[in-house]
Amino acid sequence: MIKNHDILLVEDNPDDELLTLRALRQINIKNNIVVARDGAEALDYLFAKNDSGQYANILPQLVLLDLKLPKVDGLEVLQKIRNTPRTQYQSVTILTSSKEEQDIVNSYKLGANSYVVKPVDTPQFMDAVKQLGIYWLLINKNSSPELERSTCE
Repeated sequence: MIKNHDILLVEDNPDDELLTLRALRQINIKNNIVVARDGAEALDYLFAKNDSGQYANILPQLVLLDLKLPKVDGLEVLQKIRNTPRTQYQSVTILTSSKEEQDIVNSYKLGANSYVVKPVDTPQFMDAVKQLGIYWLLINKNSSPELERSTCE
């Protein structure tokens, strides 16, 4: 399969992290997967700058974002992504255990590309992640030039 930009997995549950990584590897996704275990780590990855003032990391091809995170919650991370020109078109899929209607509404209001409730059953969880990976990494075409550049003003 293709190798492209990183995938940013923002997940504080070690079991869900492991299952997500395993599911993506099973469909031969070769992208480097960066794991942020809280919202602050995710923001650091997306917005860190090097000594010359350039962004330190190329934008990921996909952000898989949990909502219930320590330090900075997922909705705050999503809001920062959408309110920053560099990341405003970033593909963000909410991957969470929350079925709360308000979380779903708020996620879409803030610009989530999709909202997926993590299945409790392990095989269904793995299948859901595989389908996400196939869609976002192989089928969906990125039309935003901002995501193709390695740095941004």
